[in-house]
Amino acid sequence: GIQDEILTRLSKIADLKVISRTSTQHYKSTPENLPEIARQLGVAHILEGRVQKSGDAVRVNVQLIKAANDSHLWADTFDRKLTDIFSVESDVAKAIAEQLRAKLTGREEQVIAAKPTDNVEAYDAYLRGLAYNLKAQTTPANSLGAQKYLREAVRLDPKFALSWALLSYVDAIGYLTTSLQPTVALREEARQAAETAFTLQPNLGEALMAKGHYYYACLKDYDTAERYFEQAREFLPNSSQIPESLAYVARRRGHWDRSESFFNEAERLDPRNVNILTQHAASYINLRRFPKAVRKLDQVLDITPDDVDTLALKAAIAQGDGDLPRAAALLAPLHPAADDTPALETQAYQAILERRPAQIIPRLKEILAKPDPALGYFNGELRFWLGWAQEVAGDHAAAQESWRQARSELEPFLKEQPENITLIGDLALINIGLGDKAAALTLSEGAMAVIPVEKDALDGPIPIEILARVAARMGEPDRAIAALQKLLSLPY
Repeated sequence: GIQDEILTRLSKIADLKVISRTSTQHYKSTPENLPEIARQLGVAHILEGRVQKSGDAVRVNVQLIKAANDSHLWADTFDRKLTDIFSVESDVAKAIAEQLRAKLTGREEQVIAAKPTDNVEAYDAYLRGLAYNLKAQTTPANSLGAQKYLREAVRLDPKFALSWALLSYVDAIGYLTTSLQPTVALREEARQAAETAFTLQPNLGEALMAKGHYYYACLKDYDTAERYFEQAREFLPNSSQIPESLAYVARRRGHWDRSESFFNEAERLDPRNVNILTQHAASYINLRRFPKAVRKLDQVLDITPDDVDTLALKAAIAQGDGDLPRAAALLAPLHPAADDTPALETQAYQAILERRPAQIIPRLKEILAKPDPALGYFNGELRFWLGWAQEVAGDHAAAQESWRQARSELEPFLKEQPENITLIGDLALINIGLGDKAAALTLSEGAMAVIPVEKDALDGPIPIEILARVAARMGEPDRAIAALQKLLSLPY
């Protein structure tokens, strides 16, 4: 957390190019080939550091290295009491800026010297929440961990604008990705946290980003989101999160070329950020540029070898390309955890496509025997997949029972999550499996109303696929074919 905060302060100096911690966290703590690392990151200098804590004392050792010849330009040790930890971050940032002869504006000097809070316990909670947020995977466990500590930070210091901003971001992204249950209450907390951060510090770049993410993720108001992201550029000149966020906005609008340009900009600022690389690959998948998508995912695997989600995504590409043997080879070694639903569902779909449901039924039953309440509606979704696998296996009675149970588990969530199209789609497919054509059709059409493709080019096609599947099961081939033809005309 301290490392990230030092880099964050440095990144607010426009005269410096600072690579985010997300691009460096996968290197060994004592890397051997610094010139090669500098080449990979596109930088001339490497900052190394170590933090030691003993009781209420903190020691920070830092050294600045010229990467070309591995020579040490500067090194220093900073000893502080834990209550004065902020001054270390500020002093280190100032010293490095001086060594690199960076020109600081008056505002940048103020930003570097600013104390985000006077409450040490609140700051400790913030750093813990930040650590969860910086983890590579946006899982329910990581999102809940970040949310827990950030709520504690703002409880301890209600004027802690930086923590309010990060809490809003975690809530908004959790709402969008459903790593947190996307309830109306969660959306409201994201709004209130962003408003509080902005009211406390209207010139805080992170507060502007929080406002942007709320409008983007929770309201799908892309014009307003884009304005906030662009305003934040002035205060966060080195942040890869700004072009990354603008890439997402452009993609939702269907401006795929513009989104590509923003992804390229984000990767120049943060070349080893696995989330940016993965999302860039996802765009290529939507555009059906499968070879480019695979190359991006291979970049991710160079950074995080054997990553389950990345390998599962490569398998999904092979499925989409009709290469089931390739998909099977990628999926066979994987053992995704119960909360890794994307990888689990890719394995389930593979078993269904191959007509070998016995490969996945025992694993799904094992997970559902002890469902994790923290997974919320995902448990019901996995039960839907179990029913589908049982249906393919020819066990109609077991499939019907699984679907009835899944429906009873999922319907209560719909009241709190009326805009969750994944949940709506699950219920539509469950109802058609149970023979309730009217309910399935109503849900399918409802999903299309929640996210029309004209408003959201990324997720808008999903309800069209649901409608195609429902229509096919209803015995309406013309309607199903029309929906599929619509999908083929769109990036999906």
